[in-house]
Amino acid sequence: MRKKSNKGGRKRSITKSRSKEDREIFSAPSDFDSAKKFERELSETRREQMGVIQTLTKFNSTSTGKLTLGDRKTIVEQALILLEGAYVHLPLKRAMHAVDPIRRLRILQHTLDQTTTNKMRPELDFHKEILDIFTSLRDLHTNYSLPKPFSDHFAFLPFQVESYVKNNKRQFLVTKTMEDFKDIFPATFKPGVDITYWNGVPMERAVEINADKNAGSNSAARFARGLESMTFRPIIASLPPDEEWVVIGYRTEDGLDLEYRQDWLVYSRDLADVTFDTRSATSTYSYEIGLDFTTDLVRQMKQVLFAPKIVMERDRRLARARSVESLIEKAEGLESVMPKVFLAKKISEDVGYIRIFTFMVNSDVDFIKEFLRLIEQLPKKGLIIDVRGNGGGLITAAERLLQVLTHRKINPQPFQFISSPLTLEMTRRTSFLKPWELALSESVVTGSIFSRGFAITEIDEANNIGQKYFGPVLLVTDALCYSATDLFAAGFQDHKIGPVLGIDENTGAGGANVWEHGLLQQILAGTKYPLKTLPSGSNMRVSIRRNVRVGEYAGTPIEDLGITPDIKYNMSRRDLLEGNEDLIKKGSEILASMPIRQLDVVLDHQAGSLGIELTTLGISRIDIYVDGRPILSQNMADGTNKITIDRPKAGEKVLDIVGLKTNEVVAARKVFL
Repeated sequence: MRKKSNKGGRKRSITKSRSKEDREIFSAPSDFDSAKKFERELSETRREQMGVIQTLTKFNSTSTGKLTLGDRKTIVEQALILLEGAYVHLPLKRAMHAVDPIRRLRILQHTLDQTTTNKMRPELDFHKEILDIFTSLRDLHTNYSLPKPFSDHFAFLPFQVESYVKNNKRQFLVTKTMEDFKDIFPATFKPGVDITYWNGVPMERAVEINADKNAGSNSAARFARGLESMTFRPIIASLPPDEEWVVIGYRTEDGLDLEYRQDWLVYSRDLADVTFDTRSATSTYSYEIGLDFTTDLVRQMKQVLFAPKIVMERDRRLARARSVESLIEKAEGLESVMPKVFLAKKISEDVGYIRIFTFMVNSDVDFIKEFLRLIEQLPKKGLIIDVRGNGGGLITAAERLLQVLTHRKINPQPFQFISSPLTLEMTRRTSFLKPWELALSESVVTGSIFSRGFAITEIDEANNIGQKYFGPVLLVTDALCYSATDLFAAGFQDHKIGPVLGIDENTGAGGANVWEHGLLQQILAGTKYPLKTLPSGSNMRVSIRRNVRVGEYAGTPIEDLGITPDIKYNMSRRDLLEGNEDLIKKGSEILASMPIRQLDVVLDHQAGSLGIELTTLGISRIDIYVDGRPILSQNMADGTNKITIDRPKAGEKVLDIVGLKTNEVVAARKVFL
């Protein structure tokens, strides 16, 4: 079968009789043989990372659920309690998306009440209905996790597809292939080929169809998630793919239009390695999570599939060290001791780059310490912070990081509960939630839909380190930025730290703090809202507190809206294949047009006085405060200058040095005495 390509090449099809050359390129291994061959070749380390590899065909034939009729009724009942009594975005979702999840759950509940055990529908049909109800909310914080045997399995195709723009048209490019599969791929299928068709559907349309099955709250977010799930699907968060294999139409760099059939593959991994620890109702950590569970699982999938050495190195280092803190203290160079979290590199003599893959860390203190250690070694005239694909994590880590990048006082974003008897009962029973208790009691009287808002990050904690980087800063975002990363991007923009360069029209728009069903179960034990343990390892999460912005956008919710970038950027083919070269060039050009500041301080403790050596750039005046009390204001020329002040009194703790340019504050340094 021959067909002219756009460059005069020919198209080969796997559906017709083929020459020997064609068979070498396209012959697909039998369903089970390819997986068995791959499994035998796995190293011991890779077996630990990926468990058993099998085709989706085999997984579907052996994975049968065991939910009883009672189990199904329990799941529906628990979903009703969470969505009706605790879900903070319910009024917004009903208005914006014209959905009624409560009514749908009650209809399903009625159907189950009329069903007998011998007439139950297939279990996958039940899961599909529950997933569809949650997906209709367009909220990645609020989701249903499938029970075993689905919950610890991950479906994947052994390559990654990303999009770029050429001549104002979106294109789709293979950017990575799994090294473990190098002998299984056709010789012509490799990074750099364009995907043109997916099961006979033009690729962009195929992504759009898949996007409609995802819960992104705006079109950019849905498309980004639709593209990502073309090849990576944690089965805990979605049903297995409908198709057991895909036929991929692709164009080689020399213009040949070809096709390749690839089985969906499935690997297993212990959930303890990939889910976050909700700890307990007595731990503040449990209340401080803002995470898109699915995006974070996909991030971890990509590291296992394409960067196994990062996973191995992280585990090896942590096994050697007693704590992350001890690793940070001993670390040297730009290789991060938290390789799953940070990637730092020097772009030029003037510009540094740091990628933050996740805010899902156990300690905001260790997170900030490692960030500061890395930027201390980067150039001081410009910094690109890249948070693309970051699904969020610990809210305090995201908000406390902002202070080190700006002289401005950080105002943490306020969070609100929906006003309901259930949320009021929670606040009465939990010491961490006392600020919201009075607000929810007021709401009963005033009829307010939401409580007053209070910050999760204490304002003192958001400002107790102070500015550490004084050069211009640029933030890079995309539509896969979610939750705590949305919050970080909003804070970055609201505090005017620097421009936001976005490769999509907005971020993922996840504006809430997320709690797991188990946490609510602990809090409400013994009340008139007793939550039951979910069957067979299934789970639910719910947006419990919504956050709203500060600054110019004060009061604006992030949910559904996201953060609109100051500058829109279209990814290029070169970006995808050559380490973001054009993106970084664009970011460097923006940074070069911004003013550079410097405010370095060296103290010289003397008898009765304190010597202060200041090295400044772009600063015309210095104001000095001791514990908030002004003690000196002096004009300053760029360069190194020495100032002497009275020795601070016993008990005085903080020296604040504020740099101004023509009466506008442009830099600040906090020094602990």
